[in-house]
Amino acid sequence: MDELVDILDAHGSPTGRTCLKSVAHKRGYWHPCIHVWLYTKRGEVVIQKRVADKDTFPDLWDVSVAGHIGAGEVPLLAAQRELFEELGVDVKTGALEFIGNHTTDHMHNAMLIDREYHHVYITELTIPLSHLKLQAEEVSQIKLIAVDSLKKDLLDDRLNKKYVPYTKEYITMVCQAIKERVDVA
Repeated sequence: MDELVDILDAHGSPTGRTCLKSVAHKRGYWHPCIHVWLYTKRGEVVIQKRVADKDTFPDLWDVSVAGHIGAGEVPLLAAQRELFEELGVDVKTGALEFIGNHTTDHMHNAMLIDREYHHVYITELTIPLSHLKLQAEEVSQIKLIAVDSLKKDLLDDRLNKKYVPYTKEYITMVCQAIKERVDVA
């Protein structure tokens, strides 16, 4: 779905301009997005497999939930909305914990330049995985993976080919934040 997004500068500050998401991708404008990582008290993380016909990183494993922030939308409310849209999870905004920001700058092709400023949240998964409702247009599968296994996979050049690429700093930030909140050593 094409939606109106805010145009940001490279530091994540609003420029006061908006455009359609497709235009932002075509022209390489920085724009805001959210990432939400769901974790269990046992130290597992929900990851989703992107559908095979996605225009970016098709059929790869990714963050629990990711999405664009609509023009004028508050990041926290966008995170709440995307959780419900992609996985059917209805979570109170107070349960979403902001852990930092992250930028991605990836040229997929001449017509798709993805420059995103991510607001990153974590929250505990408090319902069984089987109760999640996958958005068929976005998510083909979900699974739980131990946070240490996820970190190992993402940092290993042989294993990370099945995942959306992220920087070592981002992976470390997310995994450390989750490990601080779980019941395993």
